[in-house]
Amino acid sequence: MLTAQELKGVVAVMATPAKPGAESVLATDTVDLDETARIADQMVKDGVGAMMALGTTGECATLSDEDYRAFVECFLSAVGDRVPTFVGTTALGTHKIAERIKFVKSVGATGTLLGIPMWQPATLDMAVRHYADISDAFPDFPVMIYANARAFRFNFGVDFWRGIGQKAPTVMSSKFNNASIYKECLEVTNGQVNFVPNEGVALRFAEASPETCTAFWAHAMGMSAPVALMDAINARDWERAKQISADMHWAGEPVRPWVEDQEMFASFNIQVNKLRENVAGYTHPGPIRPPYHVLPEGFAEACDAAGKRHAEIEQKYVAMRAPAIGGGES
Repeated sequence: MLTAQELKGVVAVMATPAKPGAESVLATDTVDLDETARIADQMVKDGVGAMMALGTTGECATLSDEDYRAFVECFLSAVGDRVPTFVGTTALGTHKIAERIKFVKSVGATGTLLGIPMWQPATLDMAVRHYADISDAFPDFPVMIYANARAFRFNFGVDFWRGIGQKAPTVMSSKFNNASIYKECLEVTNGQVNFVPNEGVALRFAEASPETCTAFWAHAMGMSAPVALMDAINARDWERAKQISADMHWAGEPVRPWVEDQEMFASFNIQVNKLRENVAGYTHPGPIRPPYHVLPEGFAEACDAAGKRHAEIEQKYVAMRAPAIGGGES
């Protein structure tokens, strides 16, 4: 079973590409499997260390069972065993989660990206028990916790992580951005959990604990800049890492007011990421499945501006990598 220490590099976040018309209430067969296979393969070739799918941007909550299974099979087939894969199995209840875990495990996923059931907000005891129960039921299947406080209406605080360290041994990583409690969480889990930040705060995590910050996650707006940042962090080249982080920060500026407003971002998380990705052009996630295809005034314009900036920095870092790549092949 994959351990915390073995998770390394950029963990690429896959959207679930949608066909034209997927925004219709009556749409069926909505997954663009050709684009799924293409971008999964491309991300691996571009140097990611692992991949996660079927989180929020992956529209896990809005896929039919048929679309869910078709996407998972295509995604895992395209990646093969080249990098670890974490497939989202979050659902409204534990029985559905267990059904999904059995399926993704049977078709080759490395582990699951798992949040908390999303109907009632969980108490601390409920949340810890949730992951403890999954550990008991699937003792050989790694869990990456989806610690999104906005989505799950739960504070993934130090007491929660203490409980995970004591009761949920298969939890080996978490999608996690709370830098203020990072070191405490490392301490109470005693090395069991790799707390994986996003690209926006990766440098803060690495500077705080370079030995344990071995991975961070990034959306699919281009992999060259995130991979360059990971390389700089691994080399302890902090000046280089700061330069790359500044470029990535600049790319996200147009949507930052939406992202930093917790209530706003909770309602428009899928939209802000899929719209930016469509414009950036690295991948083509297509339309957004209902009911999350509604946009507030000015939102599309901000995402368009951010997507163009991400395309610009992707071109910049691809150009920087090209001489080294060419030299290696000559």
